[in-house]
Amino acid sequence: MSEGQAGRKRGRYAATEAKREGILAAARTVFEREGLEGASLRAIAAQAGYTPAALYFHFDSKEALYAEVLGRSLAALQAAVDAAVATAGTPAERFRAAALAFFDFYAENPRDLDLGFYLFRGGMRPHGLGRERDRALNEALEAALAPVRDAALALGADAARAGLITADAFAHAAGVLLLAHTRRIRMFGASPRALMERHLETELDRLSRR
Repeated sequence: MSEGQAGRKRGRYAATEAKREGILAAARTVFEREGLEGASLRAIAAQAGYTPAALYFHFDSKEALYAEVLGRSLAALQAAVDAAVATAGTPAERFRAAALAFFDFYAENPRDLDLGFYLFRGGMRPHGLGRERDRALNEALEAALAPVRDAALALGADAARAGLITADAFAHAAGVLLLAHTRRIRMFGASPRALMERHLETELDRLSRR
């Protein structure tokens, strides 16, 4: 392949990737406005400035688009958790760092929390994107929570208890974040992050008394 051909190939690849990124940005905008059920490929195409046929070249369904958008959100969550844990030393420090990084990510990015729970105009009910996509996304979420479980294991919890501790941290974070983002937390006069920290310290105290 000549240098000119290689340059043209790189140019076509860059143009394709730019188009794909534009479609994903448009999809996120439409999902935030209409939810998964209300969104359509036609609406996403219009938001992106393309024809519906152009979208099918990159994504075969709105579920595929939602999965890609959510997958990128979970990858950003994973990066935030990994960065926090990398600077922690002891298992207790890693436990706090991982759980608080998870909490802080969604505290700072509330629309990502909505995305993860399919709350865009969809209400609190089960949603799915297809078995394989759901499996991959659940694995990505589990990977982001794995440092919490691993720290609990290092602190002496057995596998079953470490799993429950991880689920409890996730549930506590989700509940506090829901109260924070809906501003219901004001009725308690409490700091959302302080509530999360309090839960973690309680859990660490239980682990230390094993």
